[in-house]
Amino acid sequence: MIRAIIVDDEVLARARLRRLIARLPDVALVGEAADAAAARSAIDRLRPDLVFLDVDLPDGTGFDVARALPPDAAPSIVFVTAYEEFARRAFDADAVDYLLKPYDAERLEIALARVRRSRRTDAGGLDPAVLERIARAVEPNRLDVDLRLTVRVGEDLVVVRVAEVEWIAAADNYVELHVGGRRHLLRESLRALEGVLDPLRFVRIHRATIVNSERVRALRPGVSGDWVVILESGAELKVGRSYRRAVAERWRAPGGGLGRG
Repeated sequence: MIRAIIVDDEVLARARLRRLIARLPDVALVGEAADAAAARSAIDRLRPDLVFLDVDLPDGTGFDVARALPPDAAPSIVFVTAYEEFARRAFDADAVDYLLKPYDAERLEIALARVRRSRRTDAGGLDPAVLERIARAVEPNRLDVDLRLTVRVGEDLVVVRVAEVEWIAAADNYVELHVGGRRHLLRESLRALEGVLDPLRFVRIHRATIVNSERVRALRPGVSGDWVVILESGAELKVGRSYRRAVAERWRAPGGGLGRG
């Protein structure tokens, strides 16, 4: 029997994984945690064989939790994330398995098959070297929230804090940074800027629009199945059709999706 715990700050995510685990004959759920501190305590107290570990936690990351585990007594780790970029980079690193939300029972079974194989070969613990490769692949991609971008306003060079940017729009060979009711132009492509923005904070909602998730006030259904993201400033931005699933997952839209298309 594989003794497992779930670490995720989202109640619905824990409940869904709990239901999937309940169907498995050789996996027993022995505990849950909603943050990094509680996870470390639960792992130390319960000594599970397997931890389903969310990457994004309120008081740290899943990598922080995994790094703190003693290498010679660490449980198997299956990282869980809603961000495809994190999952892809972890797979590229030939790391332990990764579940990309929303996953299904079939994908969970694939992850567990890998866990079972690792246990049979006495390699259930997470290799510290592998963990460091994952962390280096993912964490440098996060843009420090205190980073400043320099934009030109008339004859002056104005410094803009990334954390204060409400939303970003493509504008030919530039991007528009919307900050405090003002619009600044930065000579950069939206794709290039997205590549260095923290995916836990900045979300692509349209091929031409990125929003700061901390400035989102509401989601509103529009006409013809369209949805609109409403920001704290009152700005209303359309969600592109191909981005609806990601937006729904991020903000847990009713019904698990946006619109009908």
